[in-house]
Amino acid sequence: MSEAEHKVQPLMEAESVDSLPTGADYIYEPKWDGFRCLASKNGATVSLQSKAGQPLARYFPEIVAAFKKLPVTELVMDGELVIPCGDTLCFDHLLLRLHPAASRVLKLATATPAAFVVFDLLSLDGESIQSRTLLERKKLLSKVFTVHRLKSPFFLSPMVEDPQQAMKWLGQTGSSLDGIMAKKADAPYCAGSRECMQKLKLIRSADCVVGGFRYASKGRVVGSLLLGLYDEQGKLHHVGYTSSIKQDEKAALTVKLDRLEAEPGFTGRAPGGPSRWNSERSAEWVPLKPELVVEVAFDHVTGERFRHGTKLLRWRPDKAPAQCSIDQLQSAKANFKKLLKLKGSKGKP
Repeated sequence: MSEAEHKVQPLMEAESVDSLPTGADYIYEPKWDGFRCLASKNGATVSLQSKAGQPLARYFPEIVAAFKKLPVTELVMDGELVIPCGDTLCFDHLLLRLHPAASRVLKLATATPAAFVVFDLLSLDGESIQSRTLLERKKLLSKVFTVHRLKSPFFLSPMVEDPQQAMKWLGQTGSSLDGIMAKKADAPYCAGSRECMQKLKLIRSADCVVGGFRYASKGRVVGSLLLGLYDEQGKLHHVGYTSSIKQDEKAALTVKLDRLEAEPGFTGRAPGGPSRWNSERSAEWVPLKPELVVEVAFDHVTGERFRHGTKLLRWRPDKAPAQCSIDQLQSAKANFKKLLKLKGSKGKP
């Protein structure tokens, strides 16, 4: 199967929550800081698919090679592509892999090889097991690792039934982890749905479309990015901005943004015009094609928009703009005191 013939399969998604769900019907896993990936092997054919449905195989040749060596004819695994850097993981190294030159990708694969952290099994030996419970799928996945003695670059993601242990993982966010996941133990693989999986992060974040930008008050370089999220009708609403752009990146970013200039930018709620609080110059904004996605951290949400400016965490070329939905903010009533109390309570939920 070529990348052009790549068949997109929806992945199970997660709902953001403000507190850890508990009960006998939940199991917990770390939320890894990498690229979500659905990996498929069928004979000598290997496919790596991003959460946005894009093929990733050409960017991770070392993972493809490892899958081809597996003594299994057919299987489909859900997991996370990561790049270890000492005792932590480097998301920036993943971004460098998305390069058009195969020679550059191969050089990076040798210098900073990726790993695949596996947390689910969807198919084995030609049989789909998506309808089986999560615990059943986990047992089969563990058996695959044991029987075939899988080792690096394959790693089996840990799981626990104890929420106290899960909260200890939450305290490790910021190094190798991006939060923790809570999954329903008796649920099938809920492809394309958020019903069976929830995620808890200490830092509240959202993936947003860059629908426009404003120039800095001095000089013709970008000053802030205007952020948008899609509603159920497919309209892109302006929800806030971020100005935390590194100074040495502004010139190149401005060139990139200028090339994407196109009306209307936002098809729903748009940025406001001049007011008593801003000058005509500072209120001007440039509309863009909705192609760029960024992850931003925020503190408060009011009326489905960020109350304050946000912090740009990273660019997300692995996510499709259409996946940036406004429902990310519906459960984003951040309660930092509660979260910080959990972090310091020796894992007690």
